[in-house]
Amino acid sequence: MLLIWYLICLPKTLFNDSTSTVITSRTGTLLGAKIASDGQWRFPHNDSVPEKFETCIILFEDEYFYKHLGFNPISIFKALKDNINAGEVKRGGSTLTQQVIRLSRKGQNRTYLEKIKEIIFATRLELRDSKQDILAYYASNAPFGGNVVGLDAASWRYFNRDPKHLSWAETATLAVLPNSPSLIYPGKNQQRLLEKRNRLLKKLFDKGIIDQLTYELSLEESLPEKPYPLPQITPHLLQQIAHTNKGERVQTTIDKGLQEQANAIVKNHHHILKQNEIHNIAVLVLDVHTREVLTYIGNAPTTKDNHKDVNIIDKPRSTGSILKPFLYAAMLDSGDLLPHTLVSDIPSQFGNYTPENFNKEFDGVVPASQALSKSLNVPAVKMLQDFGLDRFYQYLKVLDLKDLKYNANHYGLSLILGGAESNLWDLCKSYAAMSSTLNHYTETSSEYFTNEFIEPTFFASETLDFGEKSNDKILFNAASIYLTYESLKEVNRPEGDESWAFFDDSKQVAWKTGTSFGFRDAWAIGTTKDYVVGVWVGNADGEGRPGLVGVQTAAPILFDIFDILPNSDWFSKPFDDMQSVSICVKSGHRASPVCDTTKEEFIQLNGLKTEPCPYHVLVHLDATESYQVNSSCEELTEIKHKPWFVLSPLQTYYYKTKNPLYKPLPKLRSDCLGDQNITMSFIYPKANHTIFLPKDFDGKTNDMVLKVAHSKPDSKLYWYLDEQYIGTTKDIHDLAILPKAGNHTITVVDEFGNEVKQRIKISE
Repeated sequence: MLLIWYLICLPKTLFNDSTSTVITSRTGTLLGAKIASDGQWRFPHNDSVPEKFETCIILFEDEYFYKHLGFNPISIFKALKDNINAGEVKRGGSTLTQQVIRLSRKGQNRTYLEKIKEIIFATRLELRDSKQDILAYYASNAPFGGNVVGLDAASWRYFNRDPKHLSWAETATLAVLPNSPSLIYPGKNQQRLLEKRNRLLKKLFDKGIIDQLTYELSLEESLPEKPYPLPQITPHLLQQIAHTNKGERVQTTIDKGLQEQANAIVKNHHHILKQNEIHNIAVLVLDVHTREVLTYIGNAPTTKDNHKDVNIIDKPRSTGSILKPFLYAAMLDSGDLLPHTLVSDIPSQFGNYTPENFNKEFDGVVPASQALSKSLNVPAVKMLQDFGLDRFYQYLKVLDLKDLKYNANHYGLSLILGGAESNLWDLCKSYAAMSSTLNHYTETSSEYFTNEFIEPTFFASETLDFGEKSNDKILFNAASIYLTYESLKEVNRPEGDESWAFFDDSKQVAWKTGTSFGFRDAWAIGTTKDYVVGVWVGNADGEGRPGLVGVQTAAPILFDIFDILPNSDWFSKPFDDMQSVSICVKSGHRASPVCDTTKEEFIQLNGLKTEPCPYHVLVHLDATESYQVNSSCEELTEIKHKPWFVLSPLQTYYYKTKNPLYKPLPKLRSDCLGDQNITMSFIYPKANHTIFLPKDFDGKTNDMVLKVAHSKPDSKLYWYLDEQYIGTTKDIHDLAILPKAGNHTITVVDEFGNEVKQRIKISE
């Protein structure tokens, strides 16, 4: 029975104390720690004991550690003799093994009976565990003064570095502390602690462990004056990991050098931005190939009043324009669009929704790639309407944007301009998945991986599985991603007209900015073949600020981060998913027989089903090319046949302002018979709008100026307000009126009998 009791007397787990949550970098360097729930700085158990500490602690506490079986009879006898002579406990005589047992049996009185129990348990521990394990138990649980427990915590608190990097003097200081932990209090007992340390150094020298020079230099080293704060290099990642791995030591994928440089960049930008009362910044850097998190900055080093402890990375925020590349890629993927297909950019109303471009201007028509790179809102909404809201929503669901919690109709067409919410983690994950898809396609035999859209990881112990190879795309095909990135790698394309030199053009980065309604959220996300960098700037409480624009606040941080990353080659072109075709230079469509200027371009295979150029028509002109003619007024031999690039009147009105060389379709010569298509459209006001007429300083109400675009500008137009004639215009079709408050119908009739109407409401 005694033998059975002896075999089971020792608990399987000696120490059950709560421990600090500790995170380290990918190379094992401490990034941060969170104090244990009992208020102690007690790092999780560490099996590794530095050689210097092992030498010092054995020499100081238990010189026969490797020779005894848990207790030292000679030491016990000497201690017993000294204690009897003194009439009190003056000496313990305990081995390191016994001290481990005593540390594990907290709160036990130091009696002779307890000493006997310690000896029995110590021998059992010696039989069960190795000497190295026992040393590790001691190093991880010995008291080092104050609320510091264990060698790891003590080394960082008193010397601000890892124990394996301590000098002999520093190691000796820590070795003598568990014997008298009260000596470490700053400013107190410094002389006694110094004497104990120096006695141990003398022992090390006498035994030939350290040489004369090391000994003399060690004596000159000073003692720690006060505890250092533990590193907090990634405080928000520590907070995140503490939720799932509380009290554990976790090795992360964080690159410490990169993290510290990024921290400095964010600190510098925060110092500037806070002058405009913009207080919060989040940054995430992912490795495209491994999907590991290299840098994790959950917030700027702001104040508690400005929510410095809030981790923005996983918080839902309005997306602004950051989803536009997904729509562009989806339309390329489905074959609804070619990279440079012209998209209408004119004042438009979609039901009750009237989007506007950031710069309040319109281009008439614009290449889809340019609409993306300039982040134009009206073309984006038009593209979404053409593509289909539900259809695009399904693409976003495959991307697993977790903050899309409602159905597509809840968001409407505003989905593409920030009507939905997402977070920096999901958005960076999506861009990384697209980049990785393109990489894998060109690295393999033009194949995809089934688990490409995997969650990134910040755990170094986790290796992600990208699934099996497949000939079928998971979401976007490789060509669509490549062509999207080609549009996004333009470097000088601010959302307004800001003249800001971004960064070295030799670094090719596909990047996109976004700004939410009310200037509450500024985004910038960029990707290379190797890295994805995501930046969010704003206020955690949602307060909007003037100037809180993606290109002005988030993009500079993005490029500063890319500047500290290694250079990357540009993505390889996925030729197997592309085909060279003849493209109309002016329209971006597949060239029709009447396109005047064409070029060969590689497009996605699905793009072969797009329609030929609808903008070029074959017109018949006189010898001077000034008028259209036909056989009724011109000899066939004198008629010139020429392709002509034709836009609608409203598109032409805006297109001419940006393209002065554009030539409208010539008029039909007056002596020719035949019909000419005549069209006209309202420029202002827009349909069903409520209009407030401003007043001057003297209280006089200003006129409202009506504008119409006509395919034959020199035609006469007759204007009516509620069926009452109000004027005629010719050449320039602008008319100033001052209508009364209420609902009105404006009617315009041209001299050929064509008519357009617009309903408006005037409000006082």
